[in-house]
Amino acid sequence: MPSFPVDNPPDWSNLQVIHRNTLKPRASFDLYTSKSAALARDATQACFVSLNGTWRFHHAAHPFVAPEGFHDISFDSAQWSEIQVPGHWQLQGYGYPHYTNVNYPIPVNPPHISLNDNETGSYIREFRLPESFEGQRIHLRFEGVDSAFHVFVNGTEVGYSQGSRNPSEFDITSLVLDGGQTNKLAVRVYRWSDGTYIEDQDQWWLSGIFRDVNLLAFPTDSYLRDFHARTTFSKDRMGTLSVDVDMVSGNEQSTSRVTIELFDSEGHKIHSSLIATSETAQIVQPNARPWTAESPYLYTVLLSFNSSGITYYVPQRIGFRTVAIQNGLICVNGTPIMFKGVNRHEHDPRHGRAVPFERLKHDLLLMKRNNVNAIRTSHYPNHPAFYDLADELGFWVMDEADLECHGFERVERMSLSRDEKFELGKDNELRKSVLEPRAAKWTSDNPEWEEAYVDRARQLVERDKNHPSIIIWSLGNEAFYGRNHAAMYTAIKELDTSRPVHYEQDREAASADMFSVMYNSVEDITNFAISEGDNFTKPLVMCEFVHAMGNGPGGIREYMGAFYKYRRLQGGFVWEWANHGLLTQSKDGVWYFAYGGDFGDIPNDGNFVMDGLCDSEHNPTPGLHEYKKAIEPVQVIDWTSDIIRIINRYDFSTLDHLKARWSLNGKDQGNLDIPGNIQAGDKAGMALPSATLKELGYKVVLPEQPTKAHEHSLTVSFVLADDTNWEKAGFEVAWLQIPVVPVTRNTVPTLSDVLTTRQSRDEFGSSLVIEGTETIWTFSLARGTISSWKKDGTELLASSLGGPRLDFARAMTDNDRLADYGKEWAERWVSLAKLGVFRTDWETIESGTKTKVAVHGRVAGPVLDWQADTTLTYTFLSNGTFVVQGNLEFKGYTLPSVIPRIGLTLELCPTLTTATWLGRGPGESYRDTKLSQRFGVWSANVGELWTDYEYPQEGGNRTDVRWAQLSSPSQNLSLKATFDTPHSNTSFHVSKYRVEDVEAAKHPYELHGMILEDRVLLRVDPFHHGIGTGSCGPPTLPQHSLSSELGTKYNFQVTFG
Repeated sequence: MPSFPVDNPPDWSNLQVIHRNTLKPRASFDLYTSKSAALARDATQACFVSLNGTWRFHHAAHPFVAPEGFHDISFDSAQWSEIQVPGHWQLQGYGYPHYTNVNYPIPVNPPHISLNDNETGSYIREFRLPESFEGQRIHLRFEGVDSAFHVFVNGTEVGYSQGSRNPSEFDITSLVLDGGQTNKLAVRVYRWSDGTYIEDQDQWWLSGIFRDVNLLAFPTDSYLRDFHARTTFSKDRMGTLSVDVDMVSGNEQSTSRVTIELFDSEGHKIHSSLIATSETAQIVQPNARPWTAESPYLYTVLLSFNSSGITYYVPQRIGFRTVAIQNGLICVNGTPIMFKGVNRHEHDPRHGRAVPFERLKHDLLLMKRNNVNAIRTSHYPNHPAFYDLADELGFWVMDEADLECHGFERVERMSLSRDEKFELGKDNELRKSVLEPRAAKWTSDNPEWEEAYVDRARQLVERDKNHPSIIIWSLGNEAFYGRNHAAMYTAIKELDTSRPVHYEQDREAASADMFSVMYNSVEDITNFAISEGDNFTKPLVMCEFVHAMGNGPGGIREYMGAFYKYRRLQGGFVWEWANHGLLTQSKDGVWYFAYGGDFGDIPNDGNFVMDGLCDSEHNPTPGLHEYKKAIEPVQVIDWTSDIIRIINRYDFSTLDHLKARWSLNGKDQGNLDIPGNIQAGDKAGMALPSATLKELGYKVVLPEQPTKAHEHSLTVSFVLADDTNWEKAGFEVAWLQIPVVPVTRNTVPTLSDVLTTRQSRDEFGSSLVIEGTETIWTFSLARGTISSWKKDGTELLASSLGGPRLDFARAMTDNDRLADYGKEWAERWVSLAKLGVFRTDWETIESGTKTKVAVHGRVAGPVLDWQADTTLTYTFLSNGTFVVQGNLEFKGYTLPSVIPRIGLTLELCPTLTTATWLGRGPGESYRDTKLSQRFGVWSANVGELWTDYEYPQEGGNRTDVRWAQLSSPSQNLSLKATFDTPHSNTSFHVSKYRVEDVEAAKHPYELHGMILEDRVLLRVDPFHHGIGTGSCGPPTLPQHSLSSELGTKYNFQVTFG
């Protein structure tokens, strides 16, 4: 009986076909015929030709409607469109990007792919061999094609390959035409393949030839196919280099030998040896300089061989270092290290995973400048250029296999009964123990998939094995655990025993050399750290923590505190480096960064792809500033009036490469001496400039001294003493602040003028008109707030509804929205809570210099019974100021467990456009995201205070505030709010957006259309809930939460003037 298709199943839906006619995987390297070019690593003189650039392209709905015979030499593609390679066709006008986090966007039936639903891209590129390539062995190498492809040269099929983020290399010597003749290269790329089932990473589904395509020339006689350079470093500074080579001979009589030379970083040759291809070269270098992420000293190994009378060269930079698990810890050169890392997806807002080199370099330089020392290549091998930069700049790299299939867990979850779902929902560990083994049966624990898994491990190691920055191999991400992971582990160890292996979902670390978790709480990792005392054999690494989605992450300091306290905890990798927004236009022509659903992609996971420490253009968010501060290499321990004690948080370096300067209240005062030779992990004392400080009229506040909230600070800044390869001298890597107080204090002036208070009627019913020398207030007795506030005849309020309003609402952050408490806020209508007035009393006191108005009521929302019994007391003073005292007690059966904020909101005239404040600044801060912001006096335009997150949400708060002032540059007009009892949670916030508008907007350009032109919104918050990481991880920690449980009381006092 006839069947369709003839090749059933097709390669892209056939688990038995992973590659056809591909060459064995090998290390990534370039071949040269010039020694000087090789040592300079001048790729323009290497033996390859790039086929990147403009190709002809045809897009089809599935392979069976793609042009037949397109690979034939006679096929006319003149009418086809053009496309850029590297690139994704969805970002060049064909199809559309699709984002899912967990869910598969295709029907789940592995390994099968629908015949009629598989977008297909047909590519054509013509080329001529350079004269130097004639008579050579010609290879065609694709560094990355998503997700599978067939290759044809001059009308003949060359082969097939899949594995999107792995290279594929073909020998096309017999097919190419030389002598200046035109060759035709045709590639057919399939959006989906059976490999798709194990490439379910949390990112955009994008297709095409997205990495480099190169023609490589090798000699026909004999050539270096591959090599493996391994190094060790001993405590006596002895560096050992071992090199294995794999030579291919086209002549059975050939007896090629390989010369191995070693050069230092300045280009001086320090060793040379000649070996047979069957031997292992070993070079011992006394007084070697070690490679670490802090001091990435690179040597160059130059391999050379002769073929047909021509000498060929292959350069490889290496670093002397030993990686091992010692005493239960990951050690480099015998020293335990701390990962202060990030997860980095390949992303560019215009090019997707076809990341331009300058974007890559920008990323890594920005990481170095923000104290990041480690990168996990989530969740696939990165572009080869990444590893060269990591070697050079200095990063610990966890190199991860291209493997993830967590969509199967969603399938298994949906198959559960309602009762089973309920039980598993209550216990995360039970969920893991039940669902993960079931989900693993699809592929990870299925023997039919073993070669597909092992191939990805083999590709990973073979390509990247010679890079010193790679110190850990990872078996992939969120693919459960099964026999195929054990097979991957075995395959890796057969290829390379010099690095440990990581895999998070190997819960018992059976096929992993370390334990790994993601998003566990500080309490969880602490309990694990102490569970075996000091008798452990494997450490714990958090491969993902502090999910950086939107406003946040909060609570980084607590994680770092645990890492430093418990030796078994070796740090972690923040999820993740950057948002994945794709630059696109709205239907009105406005450019914005799109997320899931913006392209009509269904199903999708919305803005969950916007969860980075950088925005989609890879500019730092407040979260990156916070992370830099939490992981800075110099930290304060304590201080006296004369000494400040610091600790060196580097793993290897002293602090001798740094200088220190000090300032008082933001004014530079000069240098401070850092004691010499402070070893990594050691503490030391730095002398404070006590005499100078005294001359300036200040003294240090000691840590144990009870004091009112300080208003002055001494800041010590630690900067680079010399230029590095990632920043210039003078760049700040760490800073610290200690409080100081003036030796003499200001006196408080007394009141003398008398207020006039009278009752009147207006649109709100009965009101009090309270008149001082230069200020007139109108107070609505029914509404319980100020309806007019005039200074020198100018109205400060934007409307009669603009007076101080007791308020609990803030726009939901991503961390609020996805946490349990955020769901409570929505279910309990917290954003609609408002003051209901029961009674208003007033009296004139202190000889008429003050008028006191007491408002009794409750703040409550609709539908439910929860409330905060409230008394607000306004005291108006004849000097033009007024004091608001608040007393609240939460009551009711349906109370939310926490509340967003407790504060006063004012709607003010739009001319108040400049903000000045004493508190944390200059950037955004909240009670658990404030470490990166210094205490001082700051000033900014109102518009500059808003944090324009790529998914609109609460942002722009400033905390630890003593006072805040708004003023008008064009008028002699200002308003000042002072916290009379300031503490670590007093905040202010100014914006031009209402809470409800922020929550309604789904993109910044939508919010910008809602800007308030006629008013400025001022929030003065005595209490504010923290941020946490509830979008994917622990919610706000108790110590940073704003409890609203039954009987909880809050009191505050704010002075306005």
